[in-house]
Amino acid sequence: MAWKHPSTLTSTAELEEGTDIALDFERFFSASGQGVLPVVAQDVDSHDVLVLAHANKAALEYTLREGVAAFWSLTRDNLWVKGETSGNVLDVVDVRVNCEQNSLLYLVRLRQGGVCHTMEDGRARHSCYYRRIVGNRLEPLARGRQQ
Repeated sequence: MAWKHPSTLTSTAELEEGTDIALDFERFFSASGQGVLPVVAQDVDSHDVLVLAHANKAALEYTLREGVAAFWSLTRDNLWVKGETSGNVLDVVDVRVNCEQNSLLYLVRLRQGGVCHTMEDGRARHSCYYRRIVGNRLEPLARGRQQ
């Protein structure tokens, strides 16, 4: 893909209001030095936030080409195609970019199962956000209340 480097844009207005893709893959880095952007995956129908992950250029290009969510795993330091081993694929409906072009939003539909690698009743949890802070401890959300 032909993307511009953010430094080639001549103004903040060009970055924030322009039509050129100039994603800032040099703001955040993995342990091995991969330039990454934070990515929020949100269920397009329920609006649940499913996961916060990261994407490098290769992960974003895969996502746009294949129509399924791919990330750069900071833990494994490699390309992570969501659902490749679990079957819990995220079909991408839309990819959005924030104003500063330094984070992404994947609007997705889950084919089956859940998104989180942790389990509840032997199944992947719907979302990675299944607990909330109450006072000085974490409290599980009631099933179906992970919004």
